[in-house]
Amino acid sequence: MKASSEVADATLSGGAGDALFRPVRTNAFEETIERLLQAIKLGLIAPGERLPSERELAVRLDVSRVTLREAIRSLQQAGYIESRRGRYGGSFVISPSPTSRQVQAGRLVSELGTALEEHLTLRHVLETGAAEAAARQLSSPEQRAHLMRRLAETTAAEPADYRRLDSRLHLAIAEVAGVPTLTGLIADIRMQMNELLDAIPLLEININHSNEQHADIIAAITDGDPPRARRLMAEHLAGSAALLRGFLTP
Repeated sequence: MKASSEVADATLSGGAGDALFRPVRTNAFEETIERLLQAIKLGLIAPGERLPSERELAVRLDVSRVTLREAIRSLQQAGYIESRRGRYGGSFVISPSPTSRQVQAGRLVSELGTALEEHLTLRHVLETGAAEAAARQLSSPEQRAHLMRRLAETTAAEPADYRRLDSRLHLAIAEVAGVPTLTGLIADIRMQMNELLDAIPLLEININHSNEQHADIIAAITDGDPPRARRLMAEHLAGSAALLRGFLTP
């Protein structure tokens, strides 16, 4: 076991290891998940090999130890990593079992081909524009109450209802933007995105992070700050994109 972990640690020095384990940017948890999954799927850390130490990974990714532990715990729950105790313990990569979710993810990726990035780009363009327009167009107490009601519903949602209420919140932002065609386009892309999101684990820490971002986005809209609303929505969507790339990209 010791030799196996030494090989893994050496493989991550320089080259691809440095490229993958570089400092994350904005969505620390989601991007940490994405980087770890890339390293596993690209074979930089093979089944049976040990991840670098928490201290090393936290420094290289420029994230807190708490964020790193949450990411590793989420990958343990998803069946990619297991924790071992003892002298040569640590977090080890395992071969995930072909669960129904992974089978569904594989089917979706096969059907999409190279279109995943197109879907993500389209979503970015539409929803950042909707947030900016909503902050500019919001003008009535009814609109404000509508957004706050949808935000409260999403924040209080149980995991089984989260995707649905999350979609309703994003559609409410589009509705406030006041362009019915835009609302229809966002509804279409949300249908496609939700099918993809349903194929990856629903992570509690990601829900909490999303709820915090939702609150900030709605605050920017109700404050009438279009640039901030657009920027915050872009950061929010980037987190979802990082998880999708991490779990769905071969």
